[in-house]
Amino acid sequence: MNHNSIIYRITGLVFLAVALTVFLLVYLANLQMTEQFKEYLVVQHRVTDHRMGPDRNHQGSYEVAFTMGPLEQSFLASVHKSLIWVGLAILAAGSVASYMLARSITVPLRNLSQAAEQIERGNFNQKVCVETKDEIGQLAAIFNRMSEALQVNSNLRRQLLANIAHELRTPLAVIQGHLEGMIDGVIEPGKEQLTSLHEEAIRLNRLITDLRDLSLAEVRQLGLELKTGDVKLLLARVVLLLKPLADKKKLDIVLDLPEQLPPIVVDHDRMSQVFYNILVNAIRYSPTEGQVKITAELNEDKGKHWLCLSFQDHGPGIKPEDIDLIFDHFYRGEKSRDRKSGGSGLGLAIVKQLVEIHGGRVAVRSEAGKGSLFQVSLPLDKTGGNEPE
Repeated sequence: MNHNSIIYRITGLVFLAVALTVFLLVYLANLQMTEQFKEYLVVQHRVTDHRMGPDRNHQGSYEVAFTMGPLEQSFLASVHKSLIWVGLAILAAGSVASYMLARSITVPLRNLSQAAEQIERGNFNQKVCVETKDEIGQLAAIFNRMSEALQVNSNLRRQLLANIAHELRTPLAVIQGHLEGMIDGVIEPGKEQLTSLHEEAIRLNRLITDLRDLSLAEVRQLGLELKTGDVKLLLARVVLLLKPLADKKKLDIVLDLPEQLPPIVVDHDRMSQVFYNILVNAIRYSPTEGQVKITAELNEDKGKHWLCLSFQDHGPGIKPEDIDLIFDHFYRGEKSRDRKSGGSGLGLAIVKQLVEIHGGRVAVRSEAGKGSLFQVSLPLDKTGGNEPE
């Protein structure tokens, strides 16, 4: 048992304070008792002399009064002994009370220490009992919340690694299979096969680039080349780029924008990537011969001016339980993770991070069967690169 433990220090300090207090009280009580008892005997002897006669030698009576007999001495000794026993009883009670006080502080701290050691070993599902509402209880509650956050982050990290491995495996398997076939002579090297390998290499490079950009954006280390630009021009370029993809599904991308929109200070390439990812997602999930509508409006919130861009599709929508997950890494509404049903699952996660490093906000409203509405809010009073409000 560690004698340097705080429980022994607290107990020792409280016991020392109680012992010193009791010692002083007992000493002063004994001293006062002796003096007061002597004065009481003197007063009683004077009264006795007065009753016996005025010619009594008072000097002698005072000497007799101060000379206590066996009964008086026995009385004082019993009082002194009683005070000592009372003092010892108070010391014992003080010792128990100080020990219990120390335990009420150290036991929760010891539990926290043991739980922290388990977390250090990687066991994040640790909980400590919150029994009080004082500082120790608040510390325990904070520890429990930290443990929950670590557990969630650990699960997310494992899931992220599994998703990355899954996404990298597919293009690598295709490349490996084609190369092995060519080496074994099963596949004749030709333009079609080389084109397929090239497409898979491009897909692999795009995935790695997206992962790099996403990781840098999450820690706010992604560099931005901020320039003043026209958001209508940026949107028009992205719509023109995606026109062949929309034409395959006979989709109309409608730009319903006001005549005049204020200029925005953004990284043009990064913001174009935001618009591209949102529109690709809308086209992918929109029905054939459907419509994707883009609108814009100016808002003011808490004295700040915002440009709010809305992207409305008429696809199947998002389930309510999936709304909070839509911007997570590798999230897909289709759990089978079939490439025919969606991309890598990084597009919307990148959208969220790129918008936020511009100081903006992104949100989604959706109802199953009635489509989804993605809203990107960009600040007009800032120069970008700020944290979201």
